[in-house]
Amino acid sequence: MIVQKEFLTKLKDDFNLNIYEVKIWTALLSRGMATAGELADISGVPRSRCYDVLESLEKKSFIIMKLGRPIKYIAVKPEEIVDRVKKNLKEESDMQLKIIESIREADIFNELELLHKTGIDKVNIEELSNSIVGREEVYRFIKDMVEKAKKSIVISTTKEGFIRKVNLLKNILNKASKKGVKVKIIAPIDKKAAKKVDFADLKDAETKIRFVNIDNKELLFMLSDDNVNPAYDSAIWVDSEFFTKAVQGFVDSSLK
Repeated sequence: MIVQKEFLTKLKDDFNLNIYEVKIWTALLSRGMATAGELADISGVPRSRCYDVLESLEKKSFIIMKLGRPIKYIAVKPEEIVDRVKKNLKEESDMQLKIIESIREADIFNELELLHKTGIDKVNIEELSNSIVGREEVYRFIKDMVEKAKKSIVISTTKEGFIRKVNLLKNILNKASKKGVKVKIIAPIDKKAAKKVDFADLKDAETKIRFVNIDNKELLFMLSDDNVNPAYDSAIWVDSEFFTKAVQGFVDSSLK
């Protein structure tokens, strides 16, 4: 008996059978009634496995064993199989639903509810990150971040970026410093531009990593090289203490 592989695979998945069970079952359906030897020849299932497979199919009620000499097997109507599978699935589903519902009455459910109400706030991920495109927009965003700083500001940039930030952010950084915010700039320091800086701790270091760290809680991370066209300069803002400290720790370690 030749049966398409795709057909056998579909039956295997739909009825939760293994490939030998599918081959024996379809072979028996094509004959109506047959012996184990005949089914082995028709299906191509090894004779050494045929009896095990037939026993499994009988337990699953896909076939009926007819006692006699020799023992023969009869295929159950596909319609009855479908009805039985549907019934079994419904019974399993009902059982699972009962188990899930019973969790509501368990102590662990009350503990989960308590955790949700008292210890976990629902957070919209879109409120924790943002993307900024264009150098003017990036600097406008930096100014807003600096104004909110309460404890510290760390800026890592290139030599060109250092000169640019001194010119564009000097006043607002100086104002933050006077409020008690510690300002630190990591960059290859330009001596001429450095003369304008009396509000920050300068760390002269060669770095290509560009970021602004506010209070070790939020980070603006530049995505492109400093030489990119200003219109295409871009950055990602992340409000995550874990991520901010991780990046800052990486940079601090690399400078030692």
